[in-house]
Amino acid sequence: MASGYGLTGGPSRCFPFWQEVLGCYVVNSSSDNPRGASKCSPVLDDYYECLHHKKERARATAMQNAIRKAEAEHTPENLPTAGEIRSLGLVGKEEISKTFYNKPKPKDE
Repeated sequence: MASGYGLTGGPSRCFPFWQEVLGCYVVNSSSDNPRGASKCSPVLDDYYECLHHKKERARATAMQNAIRKAEAEHTPENLPTAGEIRSLGLVGKEEISKTFYNKPKPKDE
């Protein structure tokens, strides 16, 4: 926010960067030398990055793409098939199920 106050009443997250930008402009610009403000472009870039996170988002996307590419290249062997995952090993095992469910219950003493 331009006032420097965030939503919770304290200073916003980018207000210190904005103060650096203003300080740089005050020190480097004058009516004699209007090009002095060009020295403030790195500080201004930091302020814009704080506001919009474009560089951070680009880095995160690049890392995600690299991870996905590495995972696609190195597929593990002996993966279970979709049928094995769906059945949990129980389909075709009716005799095991019958013996489990047809066990006599223990008698209460």
